[in-house]
Amino acid sequence: MVGAHDSHRGDLAGFLRTGGSTLFPEELELLGGLEGKTLAHLQCNSGGDSLSLVLRGADVTGVDISDEAISSARRLSAEAGIPANFERADVYDWLEAAIRRGCRFDAVFSSYGIVCWLPDLDTWARGIAAVLTRGGRFVLVDFHPAADMFDERWEHASAYPSGGERQSLEEGVGDYVAESEGGLTPAGFVEGTQDFENPDHGYLFRWGLGEVVTALAAAGLRVVALKEYSYVNGERPFSGMRELPGRRMVPPEGVPAVPLMFGICAEKA
Repeated sequence: MVGAHDSHRGDLAGFLRTGGSTLFPEELELLGGLEGKTLAHLQCNSGGDSLSLVLRGADVTGVDISDEAISSARRLSAEAGIPANFERADVYDWLEAAIRRGCRFDAVFSSYGIVCWLPDLDTWARGIAAVLTRGGRFVLVDFHPAADMFDERWEHASAYPSGGERQSLEEGVGDYVAESEGGLTPAGFVEGTQDFENPDHGYLFRWGLGEVVTALAAAGLRVVALKEYSYVNGERPFSGMRELPGRRMVPPEGVPAVPLMFGICAEKA
């Protein structure tokens, strides 16, 4: 899917090189000032957000399980002339190795499509807490589990997620960058790959918001902000979504507002 996604992103290297950013205001608000801070970007995908964090003054290490995503991130870093360290690893393995090496970061960050790939919230949260410096913060912005109760036509289709229930994704991850119709391509949308089909299926894990917060708190992190948003940044996961300024997508007229994203900031005492 990485090649398909990248094919739509226009001149992202040039966009970043001239000071552009792929980040949204919600992430920046929760992260706060980053000048001179070390930051681990977990499940970083193709690196656009990682390099945007570098432009905010952070020393960034990006981590992703995908060889293609890390290769794309390294290539983007070189083309944009923005230095960052990218490591290919499973997030659990990386956290365990970072703890053994004594690595510490002022901030850890993850965003969008994060929790659904985690089979074990407690180990994940403990690993994050262990690599944070005292006073460091973890920031997560992700899709709200309440939105997972509806199908693409806004019909109530399933129970509220809980317990890490494993869900088969037979069709694999699709080309959501193309489907966003420009919402995820701030450097400009290019038609790129057409009619992408993913031959690799996968598994998602269904967790509730309370379970995420509880795992972070149990790991010793103090939750200082928990926000819910009735819009989605960039993506169009449901039919008929309307675009507001800032690439915010909201339900069509007549569909009641529901939380579609959430944001957490948790600090290490």
